[in-house]
Amino acid sequence: MLQFLLKRLFYGFLVLLGVITVVFLLFNVLPGDPARMMLGQRADINSIEAINKDLGRDKPLTTQYFNYLNDFSILSIHNISDTNNYWYLDRTKYTSAIKLIPFGNYALILKMPYMRRSYQSKRMVTEIITEAFPKTVLLAGVAMLFAVIIGVIVGVLAAIKKDGFFDRISLVLSAFGMSLPSFFAAILIAWLFAFVLAKYTGLSMFGSMYTVDDFGNGEYLDLKNLILPAFTLGIRPLAVIVELTRSSMLDVLSQDFIRTAKAKGLSPYHIITRHTLKNAMNPVITAVSGWLASLMAGAVFVEYVFDWKGVGVVIVDALEKYDFPVVMGVLLFISIILVIINIFVDILYGMLDPRIRLS
Repeated sequence: MLQFLLKRLFYGFLVLLGVITVVFLLFNVLPGDPARMMLGQRADINSIEAINKDLGRDKPLTTQYFNYLNDFSILSIHNISDTNNYWYLDRTKYTSAIKLIPFGNYALILKMPYMRRSYQSKRMVTEIITEAFPKTVLLAGVAMLFAVIIGVIVGVLAAIKKDGFFDRISLVLSAFGMSLPSFFAAILIAWLFAFVLAKYTGLSMFGSMYTVDDFGNGEYLDLKNLILPAFTLGIRPLAVIVELTRSSMLDVLSQDFIRTAKAKGLSPYHIITRHTLKNAMNPVITAVSGWLASLMAGAVFVEYVFDWKGVGVVIVDALEKYDFPVVMGVLLFISIILVIINIFVDILYGMLDPRIRLS
């Protein structure tokens, strides 16, 4: 098990390194001068040179790349004496830094990743992400929970009643759900339930995670504003899970051990819950793991339509303003989440299917 975990962590590290390299190169060849963006109308040659020096953009691209890797890594090397050195351990940038191994003027540091500062707001990118990411996690988590519960139940019933009316309806609806683009579904659902039927549903098109109390007692969690964006975001994974559950259930139901269980006189409920469903869950888990990461990364349109202040709104706003550190930070943060989810799913495979040997 330990060998498997180390192997998966190593592969995850290589994937993350590749993503960092691609993202860094992509955003460093795009047009636009960050110094001019930060200074605006006040831009002059001396100020531009000073900001580029502070950002490390006055150095060759390879040096900038290794500087970015050093900043992003939780284990990094920093200068502890020369304040003019780019790698100087500045406590305002490298928060919660702990010196592990000093050697001369340098030391090995354990710290939070430093993803630079926003060109527009001057706030740290990690601060922007930690503020917006929980809202996206809540939205994606509720959407996936809705998709898994309803999708598995519908898929199991469709497999049991194969070629029946329920099965045919579920296939039609799942095909429709998979073909419906998220941005169009968001606009359509928002218009229908939060505009046309607003007086019956009581739902708002512009929902926020928190609502200001009418009596001035601060903000409170208003989960009703989560219903429409979570439903919209969960439509496509719901359709995929229904299809996968149905096909996987039909495949397992045709196996010899299921026929043996029926011959022994086991009840249909016992066969479905104890034997069939457990063995049919592997493709569903694969879909859930991929879709959960995709939902967090692809909730841009849904969050933007419903004004849900999550990572999607942050990305759109950063792209409009050419705020590259924010976009890079969000992409890399999502990549880390994706790697962690994939490792967790590999472990879960071995728990559900004895045929998979983690060693």
